Amino acid sequence: MKYIKGNPRDQITLYPSSLDEIIDVNNTVRFIDGFVNTLNFEKLGFEVGSSDGRNAYSPADLLKLYIYGYMNRIRSSRALETECHRNIEVIWLLKNLKPDHNTIARFRTNNPKAIKRVFHQTVKVAQHFNLIGGLLIAGDSTKLRAQNSKKNNFNELKIERHLEYIDSKLADFEKEIKESDGNLSEERAAEIETNIEKHKRFKAKYKNIEQQLKLGKKDGVRQISTSDPDSRHQVIRNGITEVSYSLQTTVDEKNNIPIDYKVTNNNDTKAMGMMLRRAKTVLRSNDFIALYDKGYHTGSEFKIANDLQIKTVVAIPGIGRASQAPDPKYNSEHFIYNKTDDTYTCPENQILTTTGTLHKAWNYQFKQYRTSACPTCPALEKCTRAKTKKKLIQRSEHTEAIAINARNVAANEKLYKKRQAIVEHPFGTIKRQWGFDHIMTKKGISRASADVGLIMIVYNLKRILNLVEMDNLSQLLRFVCQTIRLKIRPFVLIFKRLELKNGILDFIPSSFSNEYQKIYIYKKLSLF
Repeated sequence: MKYIKGNPRDQITLYPSSLDEIIDVNNTVRFIDGFVNTLNFEKLGFEVGSSDGRNAYSPADLLKLYIYGYMNRIRSSRALETECHRNIEVIWLLKNLKPDHNTIARFRTNNPKAIKRVFHQTVKVAQHFNLIGGLLIAGDSTKLRAQNSKKNNFNELKIERHLEYIDSKLADFEKEIKESDGNLSEERAAEIETNIEKHKRFKAKYKNIEQQLKLGKKDGVRQISTSDPDSRHQVIRNGITEVSYSLQTTVDEKNNIPIDYKVTNNNDTKAMGMMLRRAKTVLRSNDFIALYDKGYHTGSEFKIANDLQIKTVVAIPGIGRASQAPDPKYNSEHFIYNKTDDTYTCPENQILTTTGTLHKAWNYQFKQYRTSACPTCPALEKCTRAKTKKKLIQRSEHTEAIAINARNVAANEKLYKKRQAIVEHPFGTIKRQWGFDHIMTKKGISRASADVGLIMIVYNLKRILNLVEMDNLSQLLRFVCQTIRLKIRPFVLIFKRLELKNGILDFIPSSFSNEYQKIYIYKKLSLF
């Protein structure tokens, strides 16, 4: 049987192909090259130090490498170093540069803020192509596992258990030595001595962590991770826990494109206000509706939303068992508030009044309302389980803001059902399809943010490539030309493919007024 045969490896070709001809005109690597070339790295604030006394690698080249790597599910600096030596696309992209893994890793470590600014550039590109509606957004968070095992995460209770165990083991060793009355074998005596020294070292380590936890209480630090200090032990889902970070995102409804993200180590309760402020800045408008799940239902956050004049539709959590009346008809939401005289009317038409005293809770103030009619009320057993035989109503300073959201929820039930489909789209792609369910870096939230930033940049670029038709890439050239000077080459082949060579002059911005520059670009097109 005959088979297709390859060319001999030692065969010399008469007309060798250039590196540029090997890369297909539609290869995504050309888009990466063109996008990065549009960026102003000084304004973005990239930092790249010199290595071993040599000239530093350009931040543009290292960013191209990272974007290509993340786009192809390669995040490790060592794996990226390997690709620089064997991957023809990377060799084309970096023009045969071969940075070592330390240089590659340092770039990501040193530039978390600049990487975030690059993400904002992807949002601007999406806005340019009208891919972002800016009328309906959804917010949510997902947990990304940190490079810190559960056994290297400690709280006071865990430290207490460790110390108790060590003390019991040390007591056992001392008891064995005492009961042996000097008759232990040399081997066993040496083993016990080794174990005692080991447990004493662990005890000193745990005592040190215990001291750190006591000092950190003032700042709200309840746990310490030793490998990745900013990561926290959090519930992932259904009681499953991991040491992780929270990724807060804001996603636009039109094409499921994230417009903002933030890496935190906190839960969702205090996140909505911060993300809404940032969304208003990105969209340069507050004329949008924000959808969130019940984990974000916090009075102080609704106040921020109202101050920003942003309409929220946040799911209302159910009333806790302890706060429910024996008969649901007597739950506090059925008590009518009278704003004029600052009283409540209960279902039995009794008036609950307040002394006006403001009581302090965790992060808000509230007033209490009660009536003396409770003990003799025939509905008392249905209304409250309190031993004092009195119904007590608490009104938070944020109750009005909470009520506004409740009215929004009632009026927009169908709209709220879109929330999950909008905001879970990026999470499903990033975690399930790409396998990016963990943070690559450790030693701090800043480094974790750089890792997440590259993920979000790649997600947006892929969405843009999937949504923008090839016929509209001429617009992309115009958009790019407005931000760079004569960096036309990455887009020459795109124009050739679109057969727009004769119309090139129409797409050159007015800043290219020099006739020689126009002729130069036209000749470049003619070469292909």
